[in-house]
Amino acid sequence: MAARGFPYTDLKDFLAALERAGELRRVTVPVDPTLEISEVVTRTVRAGGPALLFERPTRGEMPVAINLFGTEKRMAMALGVGSLDEIGDRIGALIKPELPVGWSGIREGLGKVMQLKSVPPRKVKTAPCQEVVYSGDDVDLDRLPGLQVWPDDGGIFHNYGLTHTKHPETGKRNLGLYRLQQHSRNTLGMHWQIHKDSTAHHAVAERLGQRLPVAIAIGCDPVVSYAASAPLPGDIDEYLFAGFLRGERVEMVDCLTVPLQVPAHAQIVLEGYLEPGERLPEGPFGDHTGFYTPVEPFPVLHVETMTMQRNPVYHSIVTSKPPQEDHGLGKATERIFQPLLKLLIPDIVDYDLPAAGVFHNCAIVSINKRYPKHAQKVMNAIWGAHLMSLTKLIVIVDSDCDVHDYNEVAFRAFGNVDYARDLLLTEGPVDHLDHASYQQFWGGKVGVDATRKLPAEGYTRGWPEEMTMSPEVTSLVDKRWKEYGI
Repeated sequence: MAARGFPYTDLKDFLAALERAGELRRVTVPVDPTLEISEVVTRTVRAGGPALLFERPTRGEMPVAINLFGTEKRMAMALGVGSLDEIGDRIGALIKPELPVGWSGIREGLGKVMQLKSVPPRKVKTAPCQEVVYSGDDVDLDRLPGLQVWPDDGGIFHNYGLTHTKHPETGKRNLGLYRLQQHSRNTLGMHWQIHKDSTAHHAVAERLGQRLPVAIAIGCDPVVSYAASAPLPGDIDEYLFAGFLRGERVEMVDCLTVPLQVPAHAQIVLEGYLEPGERLPEGPFGDHTGFYTPVEPFPVLHVETMTMQRNPVYHSIVTSKPPQEDHGLGKATERIFQPLLKLLIPDIVDYDLPAAGVFHNCAIVSINKRYPKHAQKVMNAIWGAHLMSLTKLIVIVDSDCDVHDYNEVAFRAFGNVDYARDLLLTEGPVDHLDHASYQQFWGGKVGVDATRKLPAEGYTRGWPEEMTMSPEVTSLVDKRWKEYGI
């Protein structure tokens, strides 16, 4: 069932829906965007608390909206569903069984979903995001209440800027979500990681000796904000995906000074360019890994124009050791992309990405085991599947194990494994932010086969039966429970 008022026109519309549902609290006293907001948000997230609107930040000229996606309930509201699984079910129902297996099948399957809904973005001539325009010397990023989240952060960061680029040769658009360090009143550090499409766009522009135009939208409607984080194949347009999720086309407008389009209902837009070859130190930054990422050289965005709505709302997020708000985004991706991952790897029954695994560190996968070393086959398939290739630990369990029940998973992983035989050790790419790997960008990985072992795998002792109570006794005790007086 769609959330009331869905699809939301813009961020303010979503905030109003959250407030009607009792899922938003307004903070009316002054609060400092340097550290204080972060501590308030972290405590709120860990208490399962509401979205927050800081109406009087002590830096900047507008309120701060944060913790919008901090629970599965609010994430479902953001996407207009009662449960995150509903979107995966919609995608699964549209994927035809005759589609080819493999990554090409993923692209074709997702492409068919988009075509069926006919929801490409729609261009408009005027837009709320351009009601107020600052250019040249009037551009001042201090108008924005950017956050310093942790004490040793390198400065002020803008943590939910939706970054738009185009491939200099093909014109293919990319939408990504990257942290942005404020270097000055009109420059930002672009922390786009090595595996991201925007990095590839920038590499082509530098090879050609060209500036790369960039537009950053802050405070978009929640579906667009989610789509920017989704691990889509490179040839699937994020705005087509957002239109599918919304059930309605996303309105886009031409930027004023760069050849890009942005969401017409964004709260704030920054337009500028990257000079080829220019880098500045970026970081440190307290990231979702729970550790500071080190200082590294990254490209510099020169902001030439800043546009915004009248009375805009600034959207940001706090990153830290889990649990934190970004787990809501990760859980949405897990559920939405399940049918597409199963299209690529049909052996998979279900999977879970635990919050403590910060997206790439752990995946729990259940299968219907049919032959020797089936679990190892699935491990290798996952390590070959787009951004799942960054997964460091894969735990494979039988299909009668609920992958979302971590106690049950631990019971299987601790008790069903001979660690001399049931581990698959390998090396491969890891996340840019992974601090544990001895070499940046690549490191060791392990797969744990926690399934029941077969004689053909060399297990000759006869796998024991797990203890379960008889259904008759279970039913009897259910009926008599009140009699026991317990």
